[in-house]
Amino acid sequence: MKQYLDMCRFILENGTYKADRTNTGTISYFGYQTRYDLSKGFPLLTTKRVHLKSIIHELLWFISGDTNIKYLVDNDVKIWNEWAYENFKKTDDYHGEDIIEFAKMIKESDEFAKKHGNLGPVYGKQWRDFLGVDQVSKLVESLKNNPDSRRHIITAWNPSEVDSMALPPCHSFVQFYVVNNKLSCQLYQRSADIFLGVPFNIASYSLFTMMLAQVCGYELGDFVHTMGDAHIYSNHIEQIKLQLSRDVRELPQMKINPNVKSIFDFKYEDFELVNYNPHKGIKGAVAV
Repeated sequence: MKQYLDMCRFILENGTYKADRTNTGTISYFGYQTRYDLSKGFPLLTTKRVHLKSIIHELLWFISGDTNIKYLVDNDVKIWNEWAYENFKKTDDYHGEDIIEFAKMIKESDEFAKKHGNLGPVYGKQWRDFLGVDQVSKLVESLKNNPDSRRHIITAWNPSEVDSMALPPCHSFVQFYVVNNKLSCQLYQRSADIFLGVPFNIASYSLFTMMLAQVCGYELGDFVHTMGDAHIYSNHIEQIKLQLSRDVRELPQMKINPNVKSIFDFKYEDFELVNYNPHKGIKGAVAV
């Protein structure tokens, strides 16, 4: 995706070195926006392979309201393991287990998962129970019955609970917009990890928009991605430069089971990505 590569190049050329919570160090730029026309293909990076399975399962996990990593671990999705593991290491039950052993314990024991797999009131909790408000249900109702509203919003940033979260929400505020029977989405992301996180975020909210468009009866508009602190970690610079050296390939297409009529009824098997021909994956460490 040219928009993504243009952003990477811009941040490398115009960003400033900035310290961060993880002590990794970043090249940071404040305030950047990209736009993707969802009718022209599914915006999944082609300059490296992106793990779509993780994206789909994480999104379904958010929509369900779940905040325990067991569902993810049971489906071999590892993207939230580090944060639960860091919490586990602070408990009396920790006896030197590494993160692989920790995930195995989550997978094999419901009791252990209940005790050590919860991340606090993260995204799913806020989406489905923000001080008693089911934001996803209200969003669907609003999109169906009042398309011209300027209040099609979900927020994950809850100041009263943010300190209880394993990781405060990075993608924190999302607004939907209907015009000419097309549904568009704009995400505000306070903290944007350009190499690892942002490709996931683009695909996840684009897919969420497609799902909402189907159940609410709309065509596809744009996904607009607005970032606050857009940063490239110092240990991801070579990976970004490698992507910039690769050619951009045609976007894949996402097929969704047309028989699903409720946002809460989607399952992993309802999604099929076709014509995805990316370059090889590129590894990079997660800053926790």
